[in-house]
Amino acid sequence: MNEFETGADSKVSSEQSPWPVSRLSATLKDWIERLGYLWIEGELASIKIGATNMFGELRDLQQENSVSIHSWSVAKIPGDLKQGDRVVALIKPAFWPKGGKLTMQVVEMRKVGLGELLERIERLRTLLGVEGLTSIERKKPLPFLPNKIGLITGKDSDAEKDVLQNAKLRWPNVQFRVIHTLVQGDKAAPEVINAIKVLDEDPEVDVIIIARGGGSFLDLMVFSDEALVRAAAAAITPIVSAIGHENDRPVLDDIADLRASTPTDAAKRVVPDVKEELHKIEQLSQRVRLRVEGYVANQIELLGQLRSRPILANPFTFIEDKELELNRNLSAIRSSLANVLDREGMHLSHLKQQVRSLSPQSTLDRGYSVVRDDKGHVIADASKVKTGQKLKIRLAKGELGVISE
Repeated sequence: MNEFETGADSKVSSEQSPWPVSRLSATLKDWIERLGYLWIEGELASIKIGATNMFGELRDLQQENSVSIHSWSVAKIPGDLKQGDRVVALIKPAFWPKGGKLTMQVVEMRKVGLGELLERIERLRTLLGVEGLTSIERKKPLPFLPNKIGLITGKDSDAEKDVLQNAKLRWPNVQFRVIHTLVQGDKAAPEVINAIKVLDEDPEVDVIIIARGGGSFLDLMVFSDEALVRAAAAAITPIVSAIGHENDRPVLDDIADLRASTPTDAAKRVVPDVKEELHKIEQLSQRVRLRVEGYVANQIELLGQLRSRPILANPFTFIEDKELELNRNLSAIRSSLANVLDREGMHLSHLKQQVRSLSPQSTLDRGYSVVRDDKGHVIADASKVKTGQKLKIRLAKGELGVISE
């Protein structure tokens, strides 16, 4: 069940108790008139000013929204207003029950002046600067050679031709993805914003150029639109602003990662010149070749100097000298060792003779003998031997057993 209540004395609208159209119209009129007076801004889609009244249509600056406007007095409405003018107006919403038509009754209207627009732009610049969106630190570097360039510009415009022709002259194989949009008027900003999003989401696009030829300040106002510049700031892909001429400076120039003075300048800044790059490569190749040749020549000269030294002219001389020295030392060692061996051999022979002369066996060999009792004690005194005592006599060869008498 749908219910709609307008106040304490209102009845509830229901399927069983529906409102008449007049009651609905009266209720809407009551609610709309409660809004009172409002200041609004927009662009005149149409306007017709008579002697005592004015009728027209006011369109939103960014979206596809418009309202009808009228006034029964033109005292506070400039007579030179025309279609396309940007205006601010004091209006009072009005609902006509007979036709069920909503319109805006204009009490006062004035054209937005150039000074006021400039002031708004500067306020926007200041705001973006405070937010850090214009800082140098956030600007992204452009790729040296983009895989594909996104181009946002007007269809069949001079800006499009300048960018494409100059880019291809510099690098014939450069690739573009071009999106045509309006570049002025109330519909331009939404189209450019959408194009930025489309190109930013394309993984093949490495840089985006937004290009437009020269024009009046009002013609370039779209590139100072807050929603547009914020969309550019939010893009991940680097953006190049190429709007108008050198003296033109929309807010997009402050947000873009690179500002080009003209569309032609944008092509030169984004794409390298293949002739210049080939020339640089040739120069580098020559420098490398000269460096390598110079290094090789220096090393050859150094080797020649080393080979000219006596030690390297006949390296075996050094070996032969060492061999002679080694042989001399070896002969000296052998001679010294032979002398030591001879001397020590003679000394050993002398010691052997002394040992042999002092040996008990030598004494026995000369006819002497050794007498011991049965306990093995040597007997040196005959008086200590008893008669009938068993004795053992040690001879040079063998041993005898005897009994003393």
